Amino acid sequence: EIEAKYTKKMQVLRDELDLRRKTEIHEVEERKNSHISELMRNHEKAFSDIKNYYNDITLKNLALISLLKEQMEEMKKKENKLEKEKADALLQNKQLKDTLQQAQEQVFELQKKLAHYDKDKEALMNTKARLKVTQKELKDLQWEHEVLEQRFSKVQAERDELYQKFTKAIKEVQQKTGFKNLLLERKLKGLLSILEKKDVELSEVFAASNLDAGALSLVSQKLEDVLSSKNTTIKDLQFQLARVCKAHNDMLQTFEAKLTAFGIPLDNLGFKPLASPVLGQ
Repeated sequence: EIEAKYTKKMQVLRDELDLRRKTEIHEVEERKNSHISELMRNHEKAFSDIKNYYNDITLKNLALISLLKEQMEEMKKKENKLEKEKADALLQNKQLKDTLQQAQEQVFELQKKLAHYDKDKEALMNTKARLKVTQKELKDLQWEHEVLEQRFSKVQAERDELYQKFTKAIKEVQQKTGFKNLLLERKLKGLLSILEKKDVELSEVFAASNLDAGALSLVSQKLEDVLSSKNTTIKDLQFQLARVCKAHNDMLQTFEAKLTAFGIPLDNLGFKPLASPVLGQ
């Protein structure tokens, strides 16, 4: 009777413990599913934010590049026009110098002929008059030459200012992209560290518990499913980080191509663009 009594109590106790175990497993699964859903929502929101952010940056950069390209073309046209006007002014100046030299030579010849002053007086007066006109034209051309040089200097200053703005825009885009890459890498490292800690804790729990083979197999299967989900999440984050790094590198190549197209050497930037390493390479 005592054996039957305690056998019955043992069976009741086993049933209660089995019910409690099933309840706890159900609660763990509910918390796990809730946590997975929350992680999926957070990851989808983060991916959407990153996607919108880089779309905005791309559109702004394309608009800025187009604007700078138009301004550079306009500056080049103005510069070519001023160079042509400068060449014409120099040519006219040279011609006037030759004319002035010829007039001076004529004055010298007339001075040698002072003995025939009365005869050559009228010719000398005419030559002096032409010399004054020529000198006035020379002064006018010199003044125009100075004005053209000032305009040329102004155009060069505007070109240098546009170049500085272009360089500053490249630095800002590079800094923002590098910061986002650093955040993603740190987030990925944090998840890997948490996964390692969970593996250690799981091993300790298995070592400390005296579960039978069936229960241990069931718990292991559940945990493997959780770990598989976590690994999938980590792979997704690694893939997103690789895409961001590739987009950053592609943007740098685009900027370098634009600089080459504008005839600006890469050494004149004053800094070396930081290329983001792609995971797995």
